[in-house]
Amino acid sequence: MNVWVLLIPARIERNDMIGTILVPTDGSAGAEATIAHATEFARTYGAAVHTLYVVDTSGEPPAISRDEREDLLAPSERRGREATIRITDRAEELDLKAAREVREGTPYSEILAYADEYGVDLLVMGTHGRTGADRARLGSTTERVLTLADVPVLSVRLTDDDGSAPETISYDRIVIPTDGSDGAIRAAETALDVAEKYDAAVDTVYVVDPAPYDLEDASRSIVGLLTEGGRNATETVAEMARDRNLGVTTAVRRGNPADELLKYVSSVDADLVAMGTRGRSVGSGRLLGSTTARVVRRSPIPVLSVT
Repeated sequence: MNVWVLLIPARIERNDMIGTILVPTDGSAGAEATIAHATEFARTYGAAVHTLYVVDTSGEPPAISRDEREDLLAPSERRGREATIRITDRAEELDLKAAREVREGTPYSEILAYADEYGVDLLVMGTHGRTGADRARLGSTTERVLTLADVPVLSVRLTDDDGSAPETISYDRIVIPTDGSDGAIRAAETALDVAEKYDAAVDTVYVVDPAPYDLEDASRSIVGLLTEGGRNATETVAEMARDRNLGVTTAVRRGNPADELLKYVSSVDADLVAMGTRGRSVGSGRLLGSTTARVVRRSPIPVLSVT
């Protein structure tokens, strides 16, 4: 994927259309950060918080007795009950409606099935920052959910082993990438709904990626045309933001899209970045774009991503 875009489905709309939020959990340390972001959205939108733990039986031995199976799964089921109770307790402390469930099966499949069954409008999942060889991929469950979910997924990076939550949660500044495509325009409309809900400042960014064009040796006219296209794309989103009386800043950058986006997010001290799972150059099939994967994996702030 050479160019990245934001792309958020229409299920986040005006008039408080986030009614149900699902927080899948594996009981990992650092879950407090995920809970904090989920309950912040729930409080703002008046949404119910659901939490799901999936006992992974995808690698279960083919020949096993019922008693052996119960003994094998009991620790995971106990961990699931404890993890989901912790999340529902937190939601109920904030006077939010809450529900929990422990299921057996393949984690990503059960998460998607639950989201469909209960009409979930937003998934909130924790992601672990990776180093070395592990950075080549996201975790398989997260990657598959991001690829296949029909609703937005808010990815929250988990870095604290003690599981402590952030002291405050705010979405005062939202970065919205664009590539000027129709899909990006529709997605920007949705992202701006979130910005309007939080009265957030908006930054809309276009990155000219030199890789596919060999821009280092390209003529100034080619670079100029691409840059002008970026200015037009960001200005379109900026006008949409101004129509909502939101403060907006535009930027056109040149370089590796993931690197430039992360640098920009850091430079403006953003609270949220919204982007899509596929870029303009990728076909219509289900595919997690490489830029999105890199940003979700490396971003220190939450990433709202959708197919």
